[in-house]
Amino acid sequence: MSDQPYDGGTGPAPYQQGYEGYEGYEGYDPYWQQAYEDPQAAQQYTQQWQGQTWETQVQQPVQAVQPVQSPAQAETAYMPQQAPVQQAPVQPAYASYGGPQPQAQAPQAPQAPRTPASGETTSGYGPATVAGNARITDAQRARLEGRSPIIEPGMQPAALTALLGLLLSGTAAIGSYALLVPLVVLQAVTAAGWFRLNGMWPARQGIALAFLGALAADAVLLAAGREHGPAAILGTLGVWVLLSLVLQLRSHAEPDERMYGLMATVASAALAIIAAGHLAADPDAVTVGAAAVAVAVLARALPLPTQASVAVSLLAAAGAGIAVGQLTGLGAKGALLGGGAAVCALIGHRVASYDYPSKFVHFTAGVALPLAAAAPAVYVLGRALA
Repeated sequence: MSDQPYDGGTGPAPYQQGYEGYEGYEGYDPYWQQAYEDPQAAQQYTQQWQGQTWETQVQQPVQAVQPVQSPAQAETAYMPQQAPVQQAPVQPAYASYGGPQPQAQAPQAPQAPRTPASGETTSGYGPATVAGNARITDAQRARLEGRSPIIEPGMQPAALTALLGLLLSGTAAIGSYALLVPLVVLQAVTAAGWFRLNGMWPARQGIALAFLGALAADAVLLAAGREHGPAAILGTLGVWVLLSLVLQLRSHAEPDERMYGLMATVASAALAIIAAGHLAADPDAVTVGAAAVAVAVLARALPLPTQASVAVSLLAAAGAGIAVGQLTGLGAKGALLGGGAAVCALIGHRVASYDYPSKFVHFTAGVALPLAAAAPAVYVLGRALA
């Protein structure tokens, strides 16, 4: 076998013309010349020849050589491509044999996020990332920083609670039927807010059932009188628990979902029915207690630390109880009534702030739960202090 490069001076003229682009090519193999001269040897060569190549460039995959029928066909078949197709760099197979390694491309430096121009408003979203959006909620950020993820209702829900409490306080001094108007609003918002607070929305049947239970309790109280208030409230609550069971038994949902729905419906109906305690309590106690709750919720919404805010809220409620008690005849006893109602109201306020609430929760449960939770304290303390 000769190791001399092909000089273009041997072989028939057609083949010389076809190999003009390969002059000076090192590694010429005389078997290729035999392939041109003998078609059967070419096919045998392409089928059996194996060996290592020391070429330093990545070439297109070589297809099997077809038998050459004529010199013209051979010249056309082996002409180099005039416009080779560019492909992505491929790791050559000869790299494992010590051949030249391809140069690695330098990694591109990450682009810095664009800074907004002057007068341009930012939307709060970070730059585009492969992992997704980097924006997190306030509750998630608080949890990552070690703070409480609880978001409490702001000043607007507190103002609505205070307005509804003042309406209850004023209409209680007028009469039972006047008190019924803001009480029905309170019960409706309580029923809707509790389901949304538990992540169940829409829940039209459960909300409607809880609200109907509250209306039934109001009707029984108006018919039986305040002296039969506990029996009317507890009896209505027992009937509505049975209705809630029947409603969930007819549901075709999964057992876990039916259990969640049953608990939410019973709790919502219980809160809405217990809110009827304002109608069963003494009118003077309702006047003092509702006013104290209104003041306590407003004080709780002030931008103060939690402990300081709670202390200020209780002191403000006690002061409001004394002030309104002077107008109703309870006198200094109004401080105890106002403080007890404020404690229950703050518990309801805390429940409405639990676990990533939304604005809808704040404007329903955050408004209604303080007044609904204060109803038992108003009834019990009003009966005890009267």
